Amino acid sequence: MDSNEVQDNQLMIGGILATDLAAQYGTALQVYDISKVRSQIHAFQRVFRENDIDYAVSYASKAFACIAMYQVLAQENAHADVVSGGELYTAIKAGFPMDHISFHGNNKSREELEMAVDNHVGVIILDNFYEIQLLSEVLATKNETIDVMLRVSPAVSAHTHEFIQTGQQDSKFGFDILTGQADEVLQQVLKEPNMNLVGVHSHIGSQIFETDGFKIETEKLVKLMQHWNDDFGYMPSIINVGGGFGIKYTDADHPIRPEDFVQQILTTLRHETESRNLPLPAVWIEPGRSIAGPAGTTLYTAGSSKDIPEIRKYVAVDGGMGDNIRPALYGADYDAVVANDVHDDNVELVTIAGKYCESGDILIKDIELPVLHPGDVIAVLATGAYGYSMASNYNLNPRPAVVFVENGKSQIAIERETYADLIHLDKKLDI
Repeated sequence: MDSNEVQDNQLMIGGILATDLAAQYGTALQVYDISKVRSQIHAFQRVFRENDIDYAVSYASKAFACIAMYQVLAQENAHADVVSGGELYTAIKAGFPMDHISFHGNNKSREELEMAVDNHVGVIILDNFYEIQLLSEVLATKNETIDVMLRVSPAVSAHTHEFIQTGQQDSKFGFDILTGQADEVLQQVLKEPNMNLVGVHSHIGSQIFETDGFKIETEKLVKLMQHWNDDFGYMPSIINVGGGFGIKYTDADHPIRPEDFVQQILTTLRHETESRNLPLPAVWIEPGRSIAGPAGTTLYTAGSSKDIPEIRKYVAVDGGMGDNIRPALYGADYDAVVANDVHDDNVELVTIAGKYCESGDILIKDIELPVLHPGDVIAVLATGAYGYSMASNYNLNPRPAVVFVENGKSQIAIERETYADLIHLDKKLDI
């Protein structure tokens, strides 16, 4: 935690006391310090400019998306990648520039492809042969053309959880390089009259702490570029290396700066292209977690507790797996502080439990915190990525509000759901 985030032993977010935010907006509450979002985007942009390489910083919307988030991205001249019609629709409603949109997905529907074509998105990233057929039909019917990229599987396994590895050969994503699928799809797409093939894309995983995987990925993409140029006369003008740059969740995490991953990619790219006498392509990256994650804090109010002597003390909060499924889903770890007592030395070992009717609804297991009382505000740190975006209404609990803070000002970005919201699509039947 940065020193400027604690004043008089109280947690500050964007210049506002966390306890004041909790009092004003209620809890559970997802809070984003937007200055951190902007700062990380600027850091990515700076490393490209310093290396004099054409680029796009394309935010991975799946980490967290809402109208206000797309507004911030547009202000910072970032791109965005979307993976569904819903994310695309939200970007449209935000007035986000469609030429800065990349559309991902391993099973895009015809309706989603039609939406993308009708709104003239910047590029569609092709993931399978069926999609090529669908998109070809859509483009022909509408007499439109569109830029596309090919997503390939580079057979690089990132050192991360198996659920968030995506670049290995055995993956549901992309065209396999080793078996010749990538060559086959290249030849097919080059013959499509309504598709303009601009580049190649790959992604090796998420929450990666080492640069080795990105170095190998970049080497393989340059080798593929040379192969395609030599054998098929096609030279990609863009390589998109994806994202997955790891962030710090707890003191056990020791990631390098996200922009340092990019520097390794660019250094490798320049060396590999120069050694092969190939032109330097533009480089696109797709950071999501590294932009949204550290900027987010979830505020909860402590409620009941259960002390099992010599085993464990549980303290329950007014949220849990419904607003952050990651601990239950794949054992993700988080750190937390008591918002009005950040550095109290009088601590006890507790487990922070959620309110959902599941034994596995544990947010943080065995953390030392100041002695907690009902009504205390607990702040779980670095929750900005894959928390709200994976939220659910399990047990028919409303999803929390989302607040953006910056320079001492707070604004509601997403209203808190009501009980009425939970059933607004329900129908009472004549039975």
